[in-house]
Amino acid sequence: MDTQQWKQYLPKFQEKTAQFYDGVLSQSEYKSFSGFYGSYAQRGGKANMLRLRMPAGRVTKDKMAFTADILKKYHISRMHFTTCQTIQLHDLQPDVLCNIMDSALDAGIVIIGGGGDYPRNVMCPPLSGVEKDEYFDVLPWALEAGEYLLHFICEKKMPRKLKVGFSNSPRNVTHATYRDLGFVATKEGKFDVYSAGGLGINPCFGVKVGQGIEPEMILYYIKAMWLTFLAYGNYDSRVKARTRYMQEALGGAKQYVSAYEEKLKEVFDSGENLCIQANKQTISKKGDANMISGSRIIEQNQEGLYTVSWHPIGGMPNVDTFCELSDTIHDMEAVEMRLSPDETAYLINLTSKEAERIMELTKDSAKTVFETSVSCIGASVCQVGARDSQALLAACVEAVRNAKIPNGALPQIHISGCPSSCGTHQTGTIGFRGGMKKVDGKPQPGFVLYVNGCERQGKEAMGREVGTISADKIPEFLVKLGKIVSESGLEFNEWNRINKSALDEIAIEYTS
Repeated sequence: MDTQQWKQYLPKFQEKTAQFYDGVLSQSEYKSFSGFYGSYAQRGGKANMLRLRMPAGRVTKDKMAFTADILKKYHISRMHFTTCQTIQLHDLQPDVLCNIMDSALDAGIVIIGGGGDYPRNVMCPPLSGVEKDEYFDVLPWALEAGEYLLHFICEKKMPRKLKVGFSNSPRNVTHATYRDLGFVATKEGKFDVYSAGGLGINPCFGVKVGQGIEPEMILYYIKAMWLTFLAYGNYDSRVKARTRYMQEALGGAKQYVSAYEEKLKEVFDSGENLCIQANKQTISKKGDANMISGSRIIEQNQEGLYTVSWHPIGGMPNVDTFCELSDTIHDMEAVEMRLSPDETAYLINLTSKEAERIMELTKDSAKTVFETSVSCIGASVCQVGARDSQALLAACVEAVRNAKIPNGALPQIHISGCPSSCGTHQTGTIGFRGGMKKVDGKPQPGFVLYVNGCERQGKEAMGREVGTISADKIPEFLVKLGKIVSESGLEFNEWNRINKSALDEIAIEYTS
């Protein structure tokens, strides 16, 4: 779709935003309006955030350069890589916000539908197309899906948002088997389709509604999902207005599949031609015949080419580093950034010498598996957040570093500031969700502990709720856990597999 068409909506946003900052609109009134534009007021109502869609997590050179230019032009000091593979800009004043929205559309970056009850950014494994052992490159299909879903933003209003994801292997990093709609690659070069899943309150695994479908047919399944949600989604309760609740509302998974298949038949019978041909990417770039290795360096499918991972703590990149990276890759052939659902950024299609330069620029990256932990933006910024997840992660990283816990003794953890699961707390081996704990009869900031979640296809598991820990005690809990695992001589995953009840036993001291 031509991004210019979205500009017709911007004057209304400017008008309503001015009314909010003038005190005419309440925060709740403004929130229900502004989500359509991918923007929300931050906590306190003194500034806004803006979500830049990066379809399939792909940040091309041009989009990266645009973002860097905006950061510099408006002196923006805070940005966030989100778990839905978008870039969020923070602390924006109304005039700056509206200028950025307008220029983003000129740069081909859609902001419309970035929040609210609309199709969200389509997700894709960040290394699709360059990753060894993937079933096939799903990126072209994810991009087509993202483009198609934009058509529904101004159609009949859905009960709530719709999240679509693609996976290219059983690693299932996009949680495609438990999204509102997920396309799961198979060895045969086709997709299995899962529907009506999701995280958050009352999480639910998706139901298989299609098996072995040709990639060219994915738009039929997307439209059927939209029609199913319109027909059976709950318009009366926002809490239950997500696709995962349709399984229960219709009487179970079997009945849901029947309802979906009915809508799929309607789409096929309509005669509408939704068959597509995606533009498959080819990488002709050659390596420089040198070899390079390291903990943040990944060999690609393409001989002689490499990927460098860059994980800013909490997905909060240093703005200057981001801008310098953009300048550096400008003249590097075929290099681009990919965003991951765990808030890691990947620079792909690098020669060994180029990889060395990128490694040097990204020295501030996480140094251990634990430091790649995931956190939502948190309650210091988010108006609906319950707890400051970013502050908790920073405190935990500092404590683990000071205690000299070795790499591998602690896993990547996932922190959400509230039950919405923006930090995907239910998918991690260890997850935390913002809450409250009574200490000496008085409510104190706390986080609910979840253990043994798993995203891998065929082994999916939602984290089990163990109890609530006071926020100030969580760093101590993790240090103690790290020391016990380290003393065992095992890495965390192996230790946890062998000692099945040990996590609960260590947590008792802090949850009781």
